[in-house]
Amino acid sequence: MKNLPQLLCIFLLVFSNSYSQQEKGIIGTDNWLNSWTEFKPDLNEYGEATEILTGTISADTKLSKKNTYMLLGNVFVTNNATLFIEPGTVIIGDFKSSGALIITKGATIIADGLETDPIVFTSNRSVKKAGDWGGIIILGDAPINKFGNGSSVNYDFKSASYDHVSYGGENTESNSGILRYVRIEYAGKKLKSGENFNALLLAGVGSQTILENIMVSFSAGNSFDVYGGQVNISEAVSYKSEKIDYNFNYGAQSNLYNSLAVRSSYVSSPDGSRCLNVASFKDDKSEIDFSKKQTSVHATNLTFINASSNLKSEIELGLVKEAIFIDELAELDMNKSVISGFNPAVLLANKMKINSETLDRIKFTEMYFNNCNGNIFTEYKSNNEDLESWYGNSSFFNVYSKGLDSETFIDLQNSRRPDFRLRINKIIASNDD
Repeated sequence: MKNLPQLLCIFLLVFSNSYSQQEKGIIGTDNWLNSWTEFKPDLNEYGEATEILTGTISADTKLSKKNTYMLLGNVFVTNNATLFIEPGTVIIGDFKSSGALIITKGATIIADGLETDPIVFTSNRSVKKAGDWGGIIILGDAPINKFGNGSSVNYDFKSASYDHVSYGGENTESNSGILRYVRIEYAGKKLKSGENFNALLLAGVGSQTILENIMVSFSAGNSFDVYGGQVNISEAVSYKSEKIDYNFNYGAQSNLYNSLAVRSSYVSSPDGSRCLNVASFKDDKSEIDFSKKQTSVHATNLTFINASSNLKSEIELGLVKEAIFIDELAELDMNKSVISGFNPAVLLANKMKINSETLDRIKFTEMYFNNCNGNIFTEYKSNNEDLESWYGNSSFFNVYSKGLDSETFIDLQNSRRPDFRLRINKIIASNDD
């Protein structure tokens, strides 16, 4: 029995390794996607609306779980009012009128669902498709990088006053409320201008706003769009969006933590569709005040996956693009994250000079690049040896692999409750390509 202590130590070591959580990609001692998410939203029937929301909500209002609500046209919450939404409440966006919910600057939304009783925003069509209705817009008074102290959103809101569509200010800690355990399905209606609504637009939103456990699925526009502000997002899911999963622009100072994006080659738009887009301006550089803070994103424990049964063929057909695009003047610090199945993993804007200043602004550490057709490139340039040499340095602890999805992730085949966490002890310390 003198070997018993040694055997016990071995047993405890194996046991702890088997049940410890993986440090890279989305993390959790259990699958936090269970209970509140829905990867087959077309299977759910919510029935007809029992109450209509339209026009302006200018006083504190509570939406109850016992009712099903319809957003008829653009619904504005104004006059510093608070919209309370009970856990389990269903809000349906009207297809014909492009239903949308806009929380104006100074107003508040408290949509605080439960893991077992999430709040659902979805389409009113019997056969639901991406872009059936508008989306949710939250406007705050945190800083942006444009000249002046504010700007406005333009979604064909012809009858809306400037106060209803303006955002931005000087309050980095402003509070626009809570979105927690919320699902947003089939949003992103196309506008007459040719642009799309975004499923969730956060413009000038401050750091006191709580944004946790939010799932956007089948959006025809961007899933999460952040204009300026100081936004913290955690446990978010973007599932099969046609456009960008997480878009940060106009001086956003943001943290994105423990979140997931799942793309499909046959759903993604060929025009600028990617998991993460980090930029400081969109089209007009002249509207940007470069004395202000430019967009800076700190991203930790993310999983970006292109779900594919034949990745090589889809790459050859031009259906697979980069997972991440970083524009000039923008900053990204990304660590402990997984990028799997893209072409390539990361793309830097062509105008970005590869020098010490740029490399200090764009950081990738403790990453897991899996099954990507190239890792980090500059736009329009086929030679990436300098970038591979830099980010492949062992001091960054980045890992490169060619593993199959079935061997890399715990369970992608479960259509209702998939588990996108890495398999325990899958990653070893290596920087070999």
